[in-house]
Amino acid sequence: MTESHPPSTSSEPGEPCGASGLSVLDPPGFPGPAAGPAVEQAAGPAGELTGPGDGTAADEPADPAGDRTAPTPSVQDRLAGRLSDFTSLHEHTGLLARARGLAATLDTVLASGTALLGARRALLVTALPGGGPSQPVGYGLDRASLGSLETVPPEQSLVARLLREHDRPAQLSSRDLATDPAIGPRLRELAAHLGLGGCYGLPLATEEEGPLAAALWFYDEPAGPTERQRELARRYCEVAAPLLAKQLEAEKVRRTTEALRRGLLPDRLPQPAGLRLAARLVPAGLDHSCGSDWYDAIPLPDGTVGLTVGSVSGDGPGAGPGSAPGAAAAMGRVRAALRAYAVLEGEDPVSVLGDLELLLKTTEPTRSATAVYAWVEPEDRRITLAGAGHCPPVLVTRYGAEFVETSLSAPLGMLSCWEAPGVELTAGRGDTLLLYTEGLARRCGPTLHAGQANLRRAAADAPRDVRIDPDRLCAHLLAVCPDPDAAPATDDLMLLAARFA
Repeated sequence: MTESHPPSTSSEPGEPCGASGLSVLDPPGFPGPAAGPAVEQAAGPAGELTGPGDGTAADEPADPAGDRTAPTPSVQDRLAGRLSDFTSLHEHTGLLARARGLAATLDTVLASGTALLGARRALLVTALPGGGPSQPVGYGLDRASLGSLETVPPEQSLVARLLREHDRPAQLSSRDLATDPAIGPRLRELAAHLGLGGCYGLPLATEEEGPLAAALWFYDEPAGPTERQRELARRYCEVAAPLLAKQLEAEKVRRTTEALRRGLLPDRLPQPAGLRLAARLVPAGLDHSCGSDWYDAIPLPDGTVGLTVGSVSGDGPGAGPGSAPGAAAAMGRVRAALRAYAVLEGEDPVSVLGDLELLLKTTEPTRSATAVYAWVEPEDRRITLAGAGHCPPVLVTRYGAEFVETSLSAPLGMLSCWEAPGVELTAGRGDTLLLYTEGLARRCGPTLHAGQANLRRAAADAPRDVRIDPDRLCAHLLAVCPDPDAAPATDDLMLLAARFA
């Protein structure tokens, strides 16, 4: 195992070439071709420059006695090789720049490094905020192989060396992991078992962030990269490190935001006698979200239950992604108010939504919301509900699935006065009431109405063992309904299921 560290001093840039020579300019920090005979342009009659392709004697082989020197094949080969290297590096950094999201960036780093080094398999581990490695990402390595490599003790781990804050090697290289005496016994054993031959590793680090990740590339046989391949891989990782830093920061923000949004929703659902509840939420990223959805199941003092789903739009009609964080905060306030109204007058869904309308206009005048609220008596299986500009619920029975048609009504906060009649129905034993938000319906088809129809059809066609389990039914609908060709979701995907025993 060889371990090299970056030099303590940097070389000074060379002097520019004189006027009589042709200089090949390399990107900053990228060494030019090996020293060789200069490629010069000779002066023709009257001081004119002559060169290849102009029909002069410059096209002829140089006369040994003359003062013109023809380029030697070795220099041409070096120039062609260097141009090929630049082209390859440009292609792979272009792929990296187009990667979207942390997972795609990690996969691209592994795949491009594998191509540049001529390796077959790879492993990458990012550094956790508090220190230490995260879960590994593999290329050409299955889950079992990744799990086996995680059992290598830290003192033998190549990844741990590349993630050091101090005394971090610039690269690691071993031509044969299975026989290298500098490798720990556990890693040698795994290398022989997994068929890992040579290995080459690089850190991905920046001066500001320190070590971000460690990447290892493996050969199937005892081998190693050439110096040219190493140079390409090092330059690639220098470009990849700052891009990876941005993706890691964005992922951190996304996870924090998602945790906060989930914290505004119930951490668990009640399970009252005679009713089984389940819910699913797939939040849209705040970078392209247009609102924030809620769901809730509220146990009421008389043993009944209030069920609700809804969505708060940003800063008014047509609000875009920039207003999504504010919509998330408003969603938390609206949901808390609705819980209070449900406890006070939950048996009257129209009054609950009317009170919510008044609150929205008073405290959130630039926002609007759609909502459906259902008051449920589990013992009698009676449902009374009202909707405000919301998608109609779906009742799933043993005979199929049908919409619970609420009357047409405007979203809350859109008109001077909101009004809508309530709807009453009685469910059968084993029936399931599905409440969902518009984001899910729009992801199920090219239009809102087509998406609603597809959602109803998917619920009706679900296998019997899925329909009788509300949790499995939610998972099934989220798996089969969203259109794979649809654009990235700009709304949360929300679903609440209540099955009567």
